[in-house]
Amino acid sequence: MTTRVTTKDAGIERILIGAEAIQARVAELAAELDERYEGDPPLLVGVLTGAVSFMVDLMRAMDSPVEIDFMAVSSYGASTRSSGVVQILKDLSQPIEGRHLVIVEDIVDSGLTLQYLLEVLRTRSPASLRVVALLKKDKPDAIEVQVDAVGFVIPDEFVVGYGLDYAGMYRNLPYVGVLDASAVKG
Repeated sequence: MTTRVTTKDAGIERILIGAEAIQARVAELAAELDERYEGDPPLLVGVLTGAVSFMVDLMRAMDSPVEIDFMAVSSYGASTRSSGVVQILKDLSQPIEGRHLVIVEDIVDSGLTLQYLLEVLRTRSPASLRVVALLKKDKPDAIEVQVDAVGFVIPDEFVVGYGLDYAGMYRNLPYVGVLDASAVKG
């Protein structure tokens, strides 16, 4: 099968993880969550905006009932590198005390954003707190941070697609691809 190159693919150096592989792994992660939370529905907390595609597919693949909420946290802006400063742009819309929380994250890069988010949420006394990430970069300088389930470990390259973006673009790709250096605006 030949992959048709479209305008939305412009700037992609190569596909790192194809759409079929993503969907198969999402189904496995959903089954793991169903088993863990059988009879005790968790609150899935999607980290906006990158985790939306992953969270939608994950909750659709789950057989268990779930509730959802969202947080928006930023440390990148329009850059390909973390600024090191984490900001909460949108907070949860409901209390989480005594609830089982599953943080649904698109990518764990430096670990800084996730570490900050976990510290904030732990102060709100959830019954449990787990992290499911679609991607985790293999970075020797990343901080140690709680990640309970990972879809794929990837090399330390700037990736886009399946919700991940560069300057707001590429989120609608059905795969995860490596961004060509020529597509990065200086």
